Amino acid sequence: MKNLRLKSARAALDLSQEDLAKKVGVSRQTINAIEKGDYNPTINLCKEICKVLGKTLDELFWD
Repeated sequence: MKNLRLKSARAALDLSQEDLAKKVGVSRQTINAIEKGDYNPTINLCKEICKVLGKTLDELFWD
């Protein structure tokens, strides 16, 4: 399932996939795969993404 909430939160801060990837220490392809729903990130990566985007796990990853 696509993660449109992640994509929207990233875009709201005017961050590219590359920008977010650098901030959390992964490749751009990893961020792309998460947004497309092709990759299930670890809880630690989810927490790092949330920290950078100023969101909670509930807001970005859980229904």
